[in-house]
Amino acid sequence: MILKNLIGLMSGTSLDGLDVVHVKFEENKNGIEFTILNCRTIGYPTDLELDIQEASNKSAQYLQILDKRIGLFYAEQVKLFLNDFNIDRNDVEAIASHGQTILHQPENGFTMQIGCGSTLAYHCGIPVINNFRALDVIAGGQGAPLVPIGDFNLFKGKAAAFINIGGFCNISYKENDVIHAFDVCPGNLPLNKYAKYLDCSFDKGGEFARNGTLNSELLDSLNSLEYYKKTAPKSLGTEWLEQSFFPLITSQNTPEVALRTITIHIAEQISTTLQAKDLKSVYLTGGGAKNEFLIEQIKKSFRGKVIIPEINIIDFKEALIFAYLGYCYLLNRTTTILSVTGAEASLSTGVLHKPGYPTFPHP
Repeated sequence: MILKNLIGLMSGTSLDGLDVVHVKFEENKNGIEFTILNCRTIGYPTDLELDIQEASNKSAQYLQILDKRIGLFYAEQVKLFLNDFNIDRNDVEAIASHGQTILHQPENGFTMQIGCGSTLAYHCGIPVINNFRALDVIAGGQGAPLVPIGDFNLFKGKAAAFINIGGFCNISYKENDVIHAFDVCPGNLPLNKYAKYLDCSFDKGGEFARNGTLNSELLDSLNSLEYYKKTAPKSLGTEWLEQSFFPLITSQNTPEVALRTITIHIAEQISTTLQAKDLKSVYLTGGGAKNEFLIEQIKKSFRGKVIIPEINIIDFKEALIFAYLGYCYLLNRTTTILSVTGAEASLSTGVLHKPGYPTFPHP
């Protein structure tokens, strides 16, 4: 029997908050089970969120400072989390942190997730594992998606395919018993962008999109983007949105028109992908799973079964799976799948940061 408690941290490209989850993993000869013990989402302070949004165009010095600021923010929130839920830090094996993606250019050999692991480890007094993507990129992979290994080890048998609708939509599924995964299309990132023109941080329930008018010409242009013709492995980043996606949406489109058209585009790309792979059921998570209009459109286009899990799984599946990647790291197991990322091999990725104290002095 293997028993380990970890904390998983996830902050996606949509910047809708830091997800913190405290998970117990139990493993025996029959497999692995998990229990979410505690969880919460914390919004970013406005100034930090704005600085993250502008980071990709800033200097190396700016990124170094921002790296430490995010690490300190994570540490403060984890300490509050430990205190509020009466968690003894000595009972936590490690914190597994995704970090905040600033740049993702695997075609150029790099990806960057910041949120200083050493800062987080020192201030919390708990070992930290982060930087899960870089080694895969070095080995020729996309560094993404990383979630599929958790999908099929933690949610085995729940559905034929798993889709998380976060900043981007990513899918994982099996074909001839081999796991495949890739980024399908944008998700909440463009929806949030146009909701902000209507003084909202996101389109709650998809109501703006529901009341908007579809621009069929724009929809055709979005569906014709070159990315959708590529074969997997493939992944998306904010650079692609800025260079290829947003330029198609001219100022002639009102925010409501943009929101409806983008929502239909997301639903069509998801449905097209599922049907092209002859997948009969899909397990939807992420913030987009709470967008009622989007889910209606997916159900309208997709002939199979759409499964929406309990709220803790919708909101915290990615943080849970990063905790699981930390679990795999501690056991020296692989955290990537070569058929998913396209790297030369499946690898045990991640970087360990120790608190520095042989015995951390408790206050």
